[in-house]
Order: sequence, then C-alpha cells, then structure tokens
Amino acid sequence: MRRTYALEEHHSETLEDAKALVGGKAASLGVMVRELGLPVPPGFAITTATCGAFLSDGWPADLDEELRQRMTEIEAKAGRRFGDSADPLLVSVRSGAPTSMPGMMDTILNLGLNEATTSGLARVAGSDAFARACHARLGASFRSIVGAEVPEDPWWQLRLAIEAVFRSWNSDRAVTYRRREGIPDDLGTGVTVQAMVFGNRGPTSATGVVFTRNPATGEPHLYGDILFNAQGEDVVAGTHDTEPIGALDERMPALAAELRDYADRLERHHADLCDIEFTIEDGRLWMLQVRVGKRSPQAALRIAADMAEDPSFPLTRTEAVARVLPLLANPPRIAIARADHPEPLATGLPASPGVASGPIATSPEAAVQAAEHGRPAVLVRAETSPDDVHGMAKAVGILTSRGGLASHAAVVARGWGIPAVVGTTAVEVRDGQLIVAGRSLREGDVITIDGSTGAVFEGVVEGSTRIVPEAAVLQAWARELGIDVGDVGPASEQPTDARPGELVTPEACIRVLAVKGLAPLESLAAVWSSTVEDLQPILDGLVQKGLLVTTAGAYKLTPSGT
Repeated sequence: MRRTYALEEHHSETLEDAKALVGGKAASLGVMVRELGLPVPPGFAITTATCGAFLSDGWPADLDEELRQRMTEIEAKAGRRFGDSADPLLVSVRSGAPTSMPGMMDTILNLGLNEATTSGLARVAGSDAFARACHARLGASFRSIVGAEVPEDPWWQLRLAIEAVFRSWNSDRAVTYRRREGIPDDLGTGVTVQAMVFGNRGPTSATGVVFTRNPATGEPHLYGDILFNAQGEDVVAGTHDTEPIGALDERMPALAAELRDYADRLERHHADLCDIEFTIEDGRLWMLQVRVGKRSPQAALRIAADMAEDPSFPLTRTEAVARVLPLLANPPRIAIARADHPEPLATGLPASPGVASGPIATSPEAAVQAAEHGRPAVLVRAETSPDDVHGMAKAVGILTSRGGLASHAAVVARGWGIPAVVGTTAVEVRDGQLIVAGRSLREGDVITIDGSTGAVFEGVVEGSTRIVPEAAVLQAWARELGIDVGDVGPASEQPTDARPGELVTPEACIRVLAVKGLAPLESLAAVWSSTVEDLQPILDGLVQKGLLVTTAGAYKLTPSGT
C-alpha cells in the first residue's frame, strides 16, 4: 500500500476520489499545480488511510522510508536540505480531511528549526530577529499541539507533528464539528507536508485569505483579509487586526492583479465560490490552499443566480437551481427596517447575515448551558478558536471584538447560517461581562446583533424583512425547467399543522414551526389569516423564553422548543 503522493502526481480520476485518498487540501493543491500551473510550494500528502491505520494500530512501519523519499524530492525542488545548518529546508505539516472542516484540526509551521538551523536561517535571511521569531512560533505551537518541547532532531519533529495531526481527527472540536455537519467519523484526515514560504520576512511579505465573492452577501468582488509581515495562522485565528484585501492593491498592485487573476481562474475551474489562502514571500506570490467556500444562505442564492446569468461562466441554470434547491421552499430573508431606529451600542464587521437576540454568554460552556436551559445565547468572545466550536454550535449568534471577515468565527458562522459580527473593537470582553463605550453588560443580559450591518444593540430589537430577490429568479427558473422545489407558492397555500378555527397561541406557533422548520412572520400570520401585528408579540415572547430564534429573517425552533 502506498502511503504518500507528491502533490503534482496524478493518482485519481476525479477530484472527489482524490479528496478521499489524500484529503481535500492536497487534492486541491494538485489541481492548482497540474491543471492550472499556479505557484504552489513543493510538497507531498500522506493518505487518509494512513491516518486510520495510525489511529487503530500506531505508526505504520513502512511510512518512514516513504517520508525520507518524499522529503528528498522536496529538497531537490527547493534547493535546500532538511536539517542543514547552512541553508535549512523548513516544512509545514497541515491537516486536510476529505470534507472541509475549517480550523478543526491541527497545523504546525516551521518544522526543522533547532539552534543550529535557526542560526543558518538567520544568515540566509539576513535577519536574526526573523529566524528567532520563527523558532519561537515553532516552540509555542509544538508545546500546544504535540504537548512536548521541540526535539533537536528535525526528523523526530516531523514524525511527532504528523502524529499530532492524525490525532487531531479525534479531537473534541473535530468530533463536535462532524456531528453538526453529518461527516462520517471513519474518513480520517490526510496530512500535507510542504516547504515553508514566509509571509513574515519583511515589508514585501504578507499572508491572507480571500473569497472570490462576498460569502455573506454574494456580491461579485474579491473579499477577505491580509496581514503584512505575518504568518498565515495569524489571519484565521482572529488574534490580529487584519486589513481588507484592497490594501494589497495599494501596496503591491502587480501582485494584487496576479492574485485576482488566479482567483478568477480558480472560480471558473471549480464553477463555484472559492476560499483561497496565500502567502507573499519577498514579493513572490504563493498559493497555499483552495476549497469551495462556505457561504450564508443569502449569498448562496445570489452567487448561484449571478453565475448562471453570466454567459461566460461554466454554470447552467439547471445546475444553479440544483445547488440551492433546499433554500427555495423557504428562502432566506434580509432585514430592511427597524421600527424605532434604536442607536447601536457598537458596530463591527458584518460577517454572517441575520438578526439574533439572546442573553450574553462569554464562554462556550456558558453558551452550551444557556441552550440546555432553553435560552440560546449570543456567544461573545475576544476572538473564537476551534476549541470554542461546541459553544458556537449552540449559540444563536456570535460577536467578537477582534478578527476579520476571514477569521475562524466568520467562516464557521457563515457555514452554519448563524448571524455573526466580528472585529467589534468597541467591545471589551471580560470574564462574565462586556464593556461597551464605558457601559457594563453582564452575562445573561440580552443583546441583539445584526450580521448584515454589523450593528450591536442592547435588548431585543425587531424589524421588518423581505425575501432576498434572487429567490424569485431561481424559483422562476425552476418552474421553467420543470424542477420541483417544494413549497414555493404563497404561504397560505403551504401545508401546515394549523387546525380549522384554531386560535393563535404560543403552542400553536410551536406546532406549526415543527412542520415548517423555518418560516418568516408573514408566512406564519397567513396560516391563521392573522396580522403580523397580532402575531409579533407571541413570537417575541417565545424568543424571550428561548423556544424560538430568528435567522435569515425567519423563525425556527431551538432545541428547547422542539
């Protein structure tokens, strides 16, 4: 059994087969190298089956020889040797599951550094500070992920790092994410080993994450974050103040144009929204990852419609409708007005659309506890990490004081359809309380966040909504194509569990939502031929009790309401 493959090797007939064999990260890197000729650091992948073998029986005896062979190939391509004190090759070890699990497993950078190779790196780079910073980062991540001090032997570093990435497949956060997403536990993760490229080598170096379109709204422009003179994990961790990707146009316009060209080619190749990670080292652009991007329901509809309406884009109307079919029966809604125009407490970056109200929870454990007590909370953190995922899964909304539009909190929230506001710098998160513009809010106090505008309000704030306009376009296409999309007629024509002559009560609302799953205010009012003014107070009361939440402008039951 082969356990490793060079990134450029052709080993599978389809992209899905390649993902199953070596994981999504390595499979997509292979596409960029082989089919598109994009600049990718040399590397290789360890198969997902090897992960399964390690987790059941320990380190495979036949893996060491293949690792040595593949590392020799990287050395030849990079022109440096692993462990060489004169000009050392450094590598990264990254996870890559067959199904995307952003941030849920481990990554270790700068492997191969010890005292001797750090001195060599300093001489080659002309900067002792740069080399020492890389060594310090390796030490910190190694202690955190592997649970040990970094050994002096680079080869032992490599093995321990690979073992740690394999074990992260069964970490609590990865298991929680798989349960939420319905991902099988027996897939395992691939491991990608690549030559390091450095975004922290000076003013002409940078690292960033971009989406080919806005994954919150679907708007057709490059969207993401960049950090100059930094390494890649700093962007997604949310621990640094990033800049919008437009800053690259100002500082390095030629590289910005190159990145936009690559992004367009990748989007057309995959015929879908792409999530791209890149690094710029001393003025040279390197592509580190591409995957189909997570998006909000609102963005999914606009992206599908826009792509199919572009005659030059490789997506048909039939394919566009099929892609968003589950959203067309009860389309997402967007807020258009608020009744009393309250002033927000603070404003951050609109990371995932929708309005969410709930009590404040300042830890993932508090968010879980709030949900178990029937009052799903807004999880408020300085920044989220993958270890917070169990609380994020139970939260009605997410608010962070740091982080950008491509941070972990933003990506996960959009993928799960949870309203989120990030980078709200006016919010200071303390243990059990928030300080906002000199005001103190305690855990349990109710706030409202609007993930479409970035606004944060005290208390419950309601407003009017409308269905996103792209829904009507896609529903019309479906009718023309003869595709059954379910309940797309007027709300009064949709089947419900309402009883003839039944009064509108909280219990009746819960029963109808148990059938509908997700429904806007106007649709629910039509069930009883009621008015939105009569129904609104009943629904507000259920929201306050934690039995309902609002998402994408519609109501749905919480776990406590089911």
